[in-house]
Amino acid sequence: MVVLRAIIRFIIFIVAIAAIVVILGAGYWAFSNQSSETAAAISVGTTSGLRSPENIEDFFVGLYLQSQAELINTPVSDDPSPVPFTVAVGETGVSVANKLYEQNLISDPDVFRRFLSYNGLDASLEAGDYELRRNMTMREVAETLQKANFEEVSVTIPEGWRAEQVAELLTQQQIMDGTAFLAVVRQGVGVEHPLLADRPAGASYEGYLFPDTYRLPIKATPEDLIQRMVENMAGKIPPNALDLAAGQGYTFYEILIIASIVEREAVVPAERPTIASVYLNRLAQGMYLQADPTVQYAMGYQTDAGVWWKTPVTLDEYAQVSSPYNTYLNPGLPPGPIASPGASSIIATLQPEQTDYIFFMGCGGEGAHLFANDYETHQQNVAACGGG
Repeated sequence: MVVLRAIIRFIIFIVAIAAIVVILGAGYWAFSNQSSETAAAISVGTTSGLRSPENIEDFFVGLYLQSQAELINTPVSDDPSPVPFTVAVGETGVSVANKLYEQNLISDPDVFRRFLSYNGLDASLEAGDYELRRNMTMREVAETLQKANFEEVSVTIPEGWRAEQVAELLTQQQIMDGTAFLAVVRQGVGVEHPLLADRPAGASYEGYLFPDTYRLPIKATPEDLIQRMVENMAGKIPPNALDLAAGQGYTFYEILIIASIVEREAVVPAERPTIASVYLNRLAQGMYLQADPTVQYAMGYQTDAGVWWKTPVTLDEYAQVSSPYNTYLNPGLPPGPIASPGASSIIATLQPEQTDYIFFMGCGGEGAHLFANDYETHQQNVAACGGG
């Protein structure tokens, strides 16, 4: 009797296993031989949609999605109104599915998540802004999320501008809120890069706002733009810039200060390395820099003329402008850069011409300068230029 029961149980077990094998086999056959229409209903980015399961899990997910094909291909509404939707950087398929469900763009977040996973889209969702509609099916939503709609704007930052001028331009061209941009620049936080490593604690980003043309997402933040500016600077100057600065006994931040003065002084591009040598020679000899642009920077916006850089600066103003940026009254370098130097001015300061010049003056209307290594020669140059 016991033996008979064991035989019966074994037969039942074999039959059950056979039934499972038959069901699985039939399911696999049906899955592998599904019609183009059925396969496309649970696939993205293909018209035929035909593919074989990669593993048992993929097989069962495919069967499950086939059972949900109608749900996948039925929109939640017939409302064609656009609905803005954003996928954040690093956002997971689970998070995206839940957000879509919360905004009533899909009817079932779990089905959508599995749909994304089955089609290999859960790990490659593209961050960005999208415009969806509630009359889109899950498949259409998934297809749309493969390519973000990046609306871009373009802005060109000229060389030698101070941060306030950049902020004004950003507002005027409706790139972003210039006031918010200027606040981030002055706070000096939110951006990280090796070039910023020797920047003094609490220093602003003045000087690091590298002049160039930038294409930005329409919703770019001040930090986004400043990060691009610093990275752009790093790509346009020698890769060993920090070592070149140290070789002269300066930090890169100090070189940037000098380069910003060179940017404001130089008119003839070829003179930049020579002008840089003058300021470096003055510093080496313990002289005052006596750089006009530092006084102009200290004077700030000139309401009567509507400009940020007063020209010319009078001898009286050299002595009257009380500011740590006034290099006629204060020895050494000013506290920070006074403008955004271009690559040429930075490179000229990192690799200056080797001279013994300590004086220079503008002569003529083309912006060229005369250089001298002593005061007597400088006075001769002044006389030659009609008294300066």
